[in-house]
Amino acid sequence: MTPLPHGPGTPESTTVNGTTAPLHDEPPADSAPDRSGTLDEALERLHASGPERLGWLSNHAPMAVEALVRGGQAQVVHRWLDAYRDRLEDMPASYARVTGDNWPQALGDPRRITDWTDFFVRECAERPWRAVLAEWWPRLLPGIAGGATHPAIRVGHAVRTLLADETGAPSAPSATGARTTTEPATGPRLVELAHGLGYWAARHQPLPALATGRSVTTAPAALDAVPRVARQDGGIKDRLAQLTAFPAWSATATTDPYEARAALTELVAAAVHRYATHGHGAPVMLVHAATAPNAVLRTLPALPQAWWPVSLATAWAASAAVTAAYSPGSTDPHPAGTAAPSGGAATAAELFARAAAHGDDHTIKFVDTAIDVGGPLALAAARRAIDLNEPVF
Repeated sequence: MTPLPHGPGTPESTTVNGTTAPLHDEPPADSAPDRSGTLDEALERLHASGPERLGWLSNHAPMAVEALVRGGQAQVVHRWLDAYRDRLEDMPASYARVTGDNWPQALGDPRRITDWTDFFVRECAERPWRAVLAEWWPRLLPGIAGGATHPAIRVGHAVRTLLADETGAPSAPSATGARTTTEPATGPRLVELAHGLGYWAARHQPLPALATGRSVTTAPAALDAVPRVARQDGGIKDRLAQLTAFPAWSATATTDPYEARAALTELVAAAVHRYATHGHGAPVMLVHAATAPNAVLRTLPALPQAWWPVSLATAWAASAAVTAAYSPGSTDPHPAGTAAPSGGAATAAELFARAAAHGDDHTIKFVDTAIDVGGPLALAAARRAIDLNEPVF
């Protein structure tokens, strides 16, 4: 894998393929900040909690509440958090302070989750968040598999909110008449980025070195060509340790940032569509084949464009790894495509309301990603996730 450029400072432009391009892309046109105050309240509730429970299971609440607010379901956030409360644990005790000098030794050490979080809280308080992200993205990206990709996904949700804040776009007043100021309330949102980056640094886990398989030209074909790991049992670390080779998806060879973004968009869509026919293999874990690359896609507008191609390559590796670890076999009791999603036609807003009422955190996040993709196949996959996963409410 080509290393990402990095270093102190944040240049205003970069040279890609012999031409000078601006450092950052603009936030998506449909980005809109939350002015209701609900997201800030929820994040403040959550920031006393650690990113994990029982030593390794991820805390999905910050990601789920961001998706709920973004999807127009802010009114259910506090009820949802009340139901999730028993799955929260306090931040673990500090182990050893992380500094700008000793960070390489601390990278990938889960004992230092709190120390890494404190480090990034300081960084985000002292420097522009884009500069912090730009410096640390190339250091963290190779460890995208850590924490079953959840740290990277958490960062993607945090960045989406911060980008929306920067647009200054108006939003509808809240139903309760809560705060609707036009000034972005980024305090808890900056802290949320720090928590996501700290979790990623502590759980940093590169994938093993892999051989290159047969060449494919499209994202759907690439996912279909990913070989399943031999032993389909145990946790994700045991499964990822069995990886030997991925197909060579030709799109990942590009050095053009806009081609890379287009290919990453194609990958997210392919992973969402594939869930409709293969999600039964592992309904919870296979959502990450889509949500992990979508987190990277959401982050691209805040990154130097020169880093987009390697971000594509790494997101592809993460999606392929989850696909290899959890795809169903041909002898599974419910072969791919035999069970049609229930519920018939529904709009994106109706499906997201169903996901919010369903309450499962992975389902909420997957439906959120499926709505990003859009179209009948993606919405069918969203319905499939609602059907397959166990409801909370």
